[in-house]
Amino acid sequence: MTTYGTIPTSSSAGPSSNLDYITRAKERIKAGLGSRHPWKLMFDFHAIKLPSNFHEALVRMKINVSYFRMNYAIIVLLILFLSLLWHPISLIVFIIMMAAWLFLYFLRDEPLVVFGRTIDDRVVLIVMSVLTLVFLFLTSATENILVALLIGVVFVVLHAALRKTDDLFLDEEATGLMTTTSAASAGSSPS
Repeated sequence: MTTYGTIPTSSSAGPSSNLDYITRAKERIKAGLGSRHPWKLMFDFHAIKLPSNFHEALVRMKINVSYFRMNYAIIVLLILFLSLLWHPISLIVFIIMMAAWLFLYFLRDEPLVVFGRTIDDRVVLIVMSVLTLVFLFLTSATENILVALLIGVVFVVLHAALRKTDDLFLDEEATGLMTTTSAASAGSSPS
């Protein structure tokens, strides 16, 4: 039997499947890190204004942290990375954890499912943050880690409190800002 004129197909995982995986990963990085919430919008200097009171600052922080959650995570991780450049063991641990961050948080297209339960992004963010800190504290760079985290938290709090939220378009249920009066009035109808 001859196979002249047929197109051979391969069902084995070869170099082309690795290239497909790399191409998909590059596309996810571009889509996920670049377009969810643009850096131009985050660093719009026209949107920086002192809040009039403490309550307004808290509301701004809640909205901005919810809206720029991924941007803030990237900034804190970058500050942490830069602080570990002179500690090679800590840097290796951090790079391994960054790979876990990429696959479990930044590059996911679908919600994370563990034992048939869907895990919320906020839970993944908290668990990955705690694991990253625990593994890094097991190395000998505790002081650098604490200073880097302090700098990152100060940056996030200052930016979140100073950035106006008028131009951000959020889903009210996603931020948890629905008030009980607006939810109650939406649920009741006049007879």
